[in-house]
Amino acid sequence: MRLSVVCLLEKLAEENMKNNKMNLKSSSIKKMLPAVGISNEKNRIAWTIKALKKIPKGSKILDAGAGEQQFKTYCQHLKYVSQDFAEYDGKGDKSGFQTGTWNNSGLDIISDITAIPRPSKSFDAILCTEVFEHLPDPIAAIKEFSRLLKKEGILIITAPFGSLTHFAPYHFYNGFNIYFYKKFLSQFGFEIIELKRNGNYFEYLAQEVYRLNFISKKYAKKIKLGLFSKMVQYFFLKVLARLSINSRGSEELLCFGYFVRAKKI
Repeated sequence: MRLSVVCLLEKLAEENMKNNKMNLKSSSIKKMLPAVGISNEKNRIAWTIKALKKIPKGSKILDAGAGEQQFKTYCQHLKYVSQDFAEYDGKGDKSGFQTGTWNNSGLDIISDITAIPRPSKSFDAILCTEVFEHLPDPIAAIKEFSRLLKKEGILIITAPFGSLTHFAPYHFYNGFNIYFYKKFLSQFGFEIIELKRNGNYFEYLAQEVYRLNFISKKYAKKIKLGLFSKMVQYFFLKVLARLSINSRGSEELLCFGYFVRAKKI
């Protein structure tokens, strides 16, 4: 059975190459890879910038877990304050994905995110993006945000639904489902005004297929993925692209993550 499947894939690949007059080079296949599973970060950044623009000019915003302050430039209409625990150095424990370098300079507040040294009701808005999976107690962080926000204040959160090991040893949760936000935001005095899923099940799978070459080089160094493997990757991504377009609710099963805007009531 395995031989039959391999032969079939080889035949399909050969026919596809012939019909499309493609050059049998991995670079050619790479250029043709479908645009599916590659929008995770792009979507998140675009949504966050849009959410920040909705905050009234002159409002005081806390960027909690700001790290390298990625969104500071989009807060020029606001009174921006950054906070982080400032212990991650880019190398971590060298497990999983690490950034290599990390710049903690320029932070306004260095503290635990669950005990930020500012008076209650100090901020009109709080931004916390891609931080929750790195917190030992994200629920305590929500409680602290509730303390720090003024009434009608806006909380902006993004976090993964599923994530690979990164920034270790500061990676404590794989991700957060919709029910986490519904339960704990309401518990600490927030009303959700927007809760948006990023991507769907098929896009998530495609994201990991795209990572295959990198992961194989890092964790399976004795195996070299040749042209045939790249062709299989190409066909798999083509299928996932079509399934993603025709997805009807698969995001409830799995997606990249959630975007949340909530109001302190």
